[in-house]
Amino acid sequence: MPEKREAGVLCHITSLPGKYGVGSLGKEARRFAKRLVKSGVKYWQVLPLVQTGYGDSPYQSVSCNSGNPYLIDLDTLRRKHLLTKKELKAARATGDVDYGALYTERYALLRKAFSRFHFDSDEFRAFVKRGDHEDYALFMTAKTVYGGSFGTWEEGLKRHEAEALEALRTDYHEEYQFWNFLQYEFSLQWDELKRYCNGLGLKFIGDIPLYVAYDSADVWAHPELFKLDEDLAPVAVAGVPPDYFSETGQLWGNPVYDWDAHEREGFAWWHDRLARALRTYDVVRIDHFRGIDRYFEIPAGAENAVGGVWREGPKEKLFEGFDGNIIAEDLGILDDGVRELLAKTGFPGMKVLLFAFNDDPENEYLPHNIPENSVCYTGTHDNDTVDGFVAGLSAEEFILFRSQVARELERCGLRVPLGGTAKSVSAAFVHMAMYSAARLAIVPVQDILGLDNSARMNCPGTEGGNWKFRLDRLPSHGAMARLRKIIKLYRR
Repeated sequence: MPEKREAGVLCHITSLPGKYGVGSLGKEARRFAKRLVKSGVKYWQVLPLVQTGYGDSPYQSVSCNSGNPYLIDLDTLRRKHLLTKKELKAARATGDVDYGALYTERYALLRKAFSRFHFDSDEFRAFVKRGDHEDYALFMTAKTVYGGSFGTWEEGLKRHEAEALEALRTDYHEEYQFWNFLQYEFSLQWDELKRYCNGLGLKFIGDIPLYVAYDSADVWAHPELFKLDEDLAPVAVAGVPPDYFSETGQLWGNPVYDWDAHEREGFAWWHDRLARALRTYDVVRIDHFRGIDRYFEIPAGAENAVGGVWREGPKEKLFEGFDGNIIAEDLGILDDGVRELLAKTGFPGMKVLLFAFNDDPENEYLPHNIPENSVCYTGTHDNDTVDGFVAGLSAEEFILFRSQVARELERCGLRVPLGGTAKSVSAAFVHMAMYSAARLAIVPVQDILGLDNSARMNCPGTEGGNWKFRLDRLPSHGAMARLRKIIKLYRR
């Protein structure tokens, strides 16, 4: 985390513009980075870079340490003579991300690239031998060959036994090497992009979910670290209890950790995961941080979260002997235990301005109440855009909301024009975030551009239509110049 006041922008790689249907690690990412740096931005925040799974969500992956093959830049593969101009022309697509088309067409194209790749090179052989993606490559090979979840595979393979793994690796060697190839190319391209950005003075904030998906290489390779029965099926899953927003709570379905088992191994799996993340990024945000203090456990097979119970998490023991730049996603209903954990770890929490205006002057998200050891956001990937939130208000609600925002601007001594439009409110939110005492202020690219909810990234609790947002072009020089002026005004 920065020691002085700095600014960041939230924009996932998939949301970048480009010719091939989804943002990539190529030219547009570098152009975006240069615009950020020119605007005085020091941090680029992205969502998990992992291979997406159920619901196209980066928070449901087949491996928590994987790289998303969709992000591999196709033009880079062409320069390596792994793809042709004709093949790239056929891959062109504009508009929001179409994950169905990507799944059908992108993997077929990447297999063509692999067919021209010499996987007996010293560099690739060393990459595979290192074994960083061994479980991923084997898992995806088995998924391709046998289908279904790992719980349906033959017994030896289902239980990750050495003999069955060796047979899979040998009998389907080319398939196994294809999945290694994807991780190899992703790693090369990401490392190059990160070096480029770091060289400009731009750092990456990455994101790791607290939980992993059940049907993943993580659970398959380490079933002893999760609450599973003898047949390797979950006995308990994660979620959140009934609250004001939902009478039945939220049933996420991820298997919960057996924290006693993790503690017996000195939290080695978690420390390795965090260490990998901090090698990938410069700063790591841990999603659902409150689950490390206490987590909500629901019996597997339940229809909703009503029958769940709170269990104790590992608390600060998880981080003993571990050092790194971490942001705690501490949103939602918090209690003294979470606040105590934050104090003990010293990790900065998150303050979101869209949660600030409920007519309570003591609201902890109001700019004048935000402490230095925190990260202030106008909104996150799970929120409305500011413009979209305002547009959804009735005329009476907007008058009340606008008056609350105007009062906070006055309280903070900010002379920011506040008109009667949603875009004027978006601009005021950017000012308030940058004004706050938080050492780091981050603005989603949607709020920099004043976009409505058609640009929203995710709507929690809904299926379909999420994670698709893409910019049709890079933010204009005018928009970035306005951001630079605001960053400079508040000495970030």
